[in-house]
Amino acid sequence: MKRNETVLRMIVLAFLIALGVVISPILRVEGMCPMAHFINITCAVLMGPMDAFLCALLIGVIRMMFLGIPPLALTGAVFGAALSGILFKVSKGKIWAAVIGEIIGTGIIGAIISYPIMALFWGRTGLTWLFYVPSFIAGTLIGGSIAFGFLIAIRKSGVLANMQRKLGSEIITEPTTTIYAGKVVHQ
Repeated sequence: MKRNETVLRMIVLAFLIALGVVISPILRVEGMCPMAHFINITCAVLMGPMDAFLCALLIGVIRMMFLGIPPLALTGAVFGAALSGILFKVSKGKIWAAVIGEIIGTGIIGAIISYPIMALFWGRTGLTWLFYVPSFIAGTLIGGSIAFGFLIAIRKSGVLANMQRKLGSEIITEPTTTIYAGKVVHQ
């Protein structure tokens, strides 16, 4: 990876982290943070599973430190971000696979792992193993739908592949036909 690509990746990652912290209160209720899922999926598609995991981890830590959010900020983000990037790669660039990864990783795995964390370390009593599953899945469906629409739009315009190229990411975006400056372009 070239030095310019590394610097640009760090800048984009920092931007996504800052954006994730700032927009996370939108539509947020405990156990449901749709905009975090939007960021997770977008980062996973742009930069891959490791960067998406790091982005989700840092957003969660910052939210916990400065916004007083419980550990759900971590358990409800890191698994979905990583699985989103992994399924995007394995599916050879299918955006819907990235969304499914977020839903399974956060909506099921993260939700179930949240139970012992909240019960043992946060003192929440009366919870069951599946307590967070409905709200986590609802949040991932909302955030995933927004991310899906956004990523499909930038893929059709050719911006997604261009961003992946500039970031030095593996370009595995599905081929599309795009109209650019009045000309049909096949990617």
